[in-house]
Amino acid sequence: MSPLLKRISKLLIELVSHLQRLSEFKRFYVDFCRCPEFQTDLPIGSCLEAQVEENQSKLRVLGTVSDRLQEEMDQKDNEVMALRKKLDEIHNSNSMLSRRLSGNLNSSREVLLSLKVFDSVLHDACSLTHKFTKILIELMRGAGWDLDLAANLVHPNIDYAKKTHNRYAYFSYVCMGMFRNFNSKCFGLSENNGDYSNGHIGNDSDLDKKGSSLKQLLEHVSSNPMELLSRDRNCEFSRFCENKYQEIIHPTMESSIFSDMDRKEVVLNSWRSLSVFYEAYVNMASSIWTLHKLAFSFDPVVEIFQVERGVDFSMVYMEDVTKRLLLPKSKAKVGFTVVPGFKIGRTVIQSQVYLAGLKCNGE
Repeated sequence: MSPLLKRISKLLIELVSHLQRLSEFKRFYVDFCRCPEFQTDLPIGSCLEAQVEENQSKLRVLGTVSDRLQEEMDQKDNEVMALRKKLDEIHNSNSMLSRRLSGNLNSSREVLLSLKVFDSVLHDACSLTHKFTKILIELMRGAGWDLDLAANLVHPNIDYAKKTHNRYAYFSYVCMGMFRNFNSKCFGLSENNGDYSNGHIGNDSDLDKKGSSLKQLLEHVSSNPMELLSRDRNCEFSRFCENKYQEIIHPTMESSIFSDMDRKEVVLNSWRSLSVFYEAYVNMASSIWTLHKLAFSFDPVVEIFQVERGVDFSMVYMEDVTKRLLLPKSKAKVGFTVVPGFKIGRTVIQSQVYLAGLKCNGE
C-alpha cells in the first residue's frame, strides 16, 4: 500500500472513531433531553448535529477520493504488468532472433558467398557510384567549372575518343577514392589494424573474423543507411562516410560547388550539404561498405586490384568501360582504371579501364 493510502486510511479510522464518540454524545444528549428538568432552548443539540453532518460529509468525500486513488493505483498496476509482459516478449523475440542469426550464419554463408552474389553487389555499387558522379558533375557544371581542365587534373594528357568521355575521369576519381584501402579489414578507419591477410582461414580467431564480417553484413543490409547515420553518428559506417567524403570532396571543392545555392537548400553541417547529393552519397557509400563486408566473409578474402596507366590491354583482367568494339585492342594501352577488378580464389572479375588512343563511331 502506498504512503498516501496509508495516511488516508489512518485519517478515516480517526474520523470513524470521532463520529462514534459524537454519536454516543448525541444519544447521551437525547436521553438528557427526556429529563423533565431539561431546558429546550439550549442550542447544544443543533450544534452537535451540524458537526456530525459536516464530519459525515468529509468522510464521504474522503471515501470518494480513496476509491478514486485505489482505482488509479489498480490501473497503474495493470499498465505496469502489461508493459512488463511486453518487455518480456521483446527480450524473448530478441533472444530468438539472436539465436537464429547465430545459427543461420553458416547457411547464410553458403547463400551469400558466391561469385554471382558478389558480382551483383559490385554491379549495384558501380551503378550508385555512377549516379553520384553524375550529380557531382552537374553541380560542378552549375558552379562554372571547366570540366575539361578538371578531368585533365585527375588523369593528365588522356586522348579521349570523344569529348564527353571525360566523365569517365570523374567516375574513376570517385570510384578509386571510395575503394581506397578496400584490402584493409577496417577499410582504413584505423591504422593499428593494418591490412588483412588474403590467405585461407587457419584458426578459430580467423573464423570469428569471418563470422563477424558476415554478421555485420547482415545487420547492415537489414537497416536503412540514412537511419543508421541519424541513429549513431559515431558508428563505423558513419565514420567511413565521413572519411571517404573528406577524401573525394575537398573543402575548397565543396565551397565552390555549393557557394551559389539557396541557403535554405543547404544543410551547413559537416558534409551533409544537399539532400539529393547527400542521399546519393550515402547510398553509394552503403553499397561499397556492404561489398567490403561481403569480401571479407570469403575464404580466402576477395582481393582487389587496379591497372596502372600504360599497361597493355588484357581481356583476362580488363574490360573497356566504353564497350568500344574497334580492333585491334591487343595493342591498346590503359589510360586509367575506372573500376577496380577483383579476384575471388582463381576467378577474376575484370577491372573496367579507359583505353587511350582508340576512336569509336557513333559513341
